[in-house]
Amino acid sequence: MQDGKVRELSGVRKRARGFLRAALVVGALAAGSALAPRAAATGMVYPSEAGPLRVTEVARGLERPWAFAFLPDGRLLVTERPGRMRIVDADGRVSEPIAGVPEVHARGQGGLLDVALGPDFANDGLIVFSYAEPTARGARTAVARARLDADQLRLEDVRRIFAQDEDPSGNHHWGSRLVFGRDGRLFVTLGDRFHHRERAQALDSHLGKVVRIEPDGGVPADNPLVGRADARGEIWSWGHRNVQGAALHPLTGELWTHEHGPQGGDEINRTLAGRNHGWPEITYGREYVTGRKIGAGSERSDVAAPVLQWTPSIAPSGMAFYTGDAFPQWKGNLFVGALKFQLLARLVLDGERVVHEERLLEGVGRIRDIRQGPDGRLWLLDESAGRVLRIDPQ
Repeated sequence: MQDGKVRELSGVRKRARGFLRAALVVGALAAGSALAPRAAATGMVYPSEAGPLRVTEVARGLERPWAFAFLPDGRLLVTERPGRMRIVDADGRVSEPIAGVPEVHARGQGGLLDVALGPDFANDGLIVFSYAEPTARGARTAVARARLDADQLRLEDVRRIFAQDEDPSGNHHWGSRLVFGRDGRLFVTLGDRFHHRERAQALDSHLGKVVRIEPDGGVPADNPLVGRADARGEIWSWGHRNVQGAALHPLTGELWTHEHGPQGGDEINRTLAGRNHGWPEITYGREYVTGRKIGAGSERSDVAAPVLQWTPSIAPSGMAFYTGDAFPQWKGNLFVGALKFQLLARLVLDGERVVHEERLLEGVGRIRDIRQGPDGRLWLLDESAGRVLRIDPQ
């Protein structure tokens, strides 16, 4: 198996850490310490290895928010899965819906999903966004480009630049994270659509892939499968289940992703050109209900090993490398939201290895997206309560 050894976090070690955190919180409560989570005028305070963290609610009232991006003036552009895009001001005021969003397939896990500013947004106002696009047969993950008029709350010159080549029925596993590489090309993560997982290994299919496209939707000439008659030229990597976190490593510029496993086997991966990440043939996951092992094992010489895998699953969503100054102890750390356990995972890296995990903000809500703000703080979307949150030093 490529890329070194997988660091597997055992259930015993995680439970032990949970007991330790619980003991610390109880002790803090008994001593009246600020480390214990408590209601405060400006938020909740949570313990961490870096000291107390204050979680401030910036805005609420959003409906199933999925992603956000910072505009140059500090406002937030936020997507809601039912098919709305809004702007949130610094004071927490939520705008009316932005006009011009295309129709979306807002069923199951589908709807309006990720959003990203174009590399030259300050000059051309271009954004890209992903969504489940309804078709006559079913639906598919699609990406559109548009010009945002933030003051008039409208999208102009909306044009679809990519759509999956298959549109099966069903409402799950859309992938849909968007990341611009340093070269200006756009990475798009695409789910296997749940009932079609075998297509994740098919190079003539977009299902279960990460693709890399030009800003106008064209195929970059240096993509790894360009020129192969049996493959889609957009494909960057394959063997993915449902990638819902993606970010560029701040030092190397490499694309890192995470994806949902089924019952166990959530993964973090270095997602490089031409790599097979195994699903569903090589995986740590098991079938729902029956618990039967999926595939032929967890290692194979032609399959890239994950940097980290979680069993049991944490249901990861959202991903950000921290490079700010508000929390100097966190520089270079990787942050991942957890829908299932309603927490934020902080991962300490030594090169390409995860050497430590800290679980923060337990019980805060279903963290759907994470971004570092221009203020150097971490900002979160709480899907369960429709909130924008900010982490501040206490």
